[in-house]
Amino acid sequence: MARKFIEKIVTANDLLQGDVIYFTKDNIWSRNHQDAIIAHTIEQANELLEKAEQQQDRIVGAYLSDVFLDEAQIASPLHFREIFRARGPSNYFHGKQTNI
Repeated sequence: MARKFIEKIVTANDLLQGDVIYFTKDNIWSRNHQDAIIAHTIEQANELLEKAEQQQDRIVGAYLSDVFLDEAQIASPLHFREIFRARGPSNYFHGKQTNI
């Protein structure tokens, strides 16, 4: 039995500023996770990643990230790393950092 496809978005880092960015339906980048276009098939995901990677003058490290869709079809990051990236950098101690 084939595994159910997990929806994906394309994420990368801004080449000049280093910010986390997300590929949108307009083939541009946004710093807002909710602006990302969602791939519902592996073919769509690969096509989006290919389009994103053509913008090497703007981005670095593009890759596909799994997302969870709620009832309203709003995408949320699925993995801890992506949750952390979507929240942005922090300037306070949390987790292991509190022991430093």
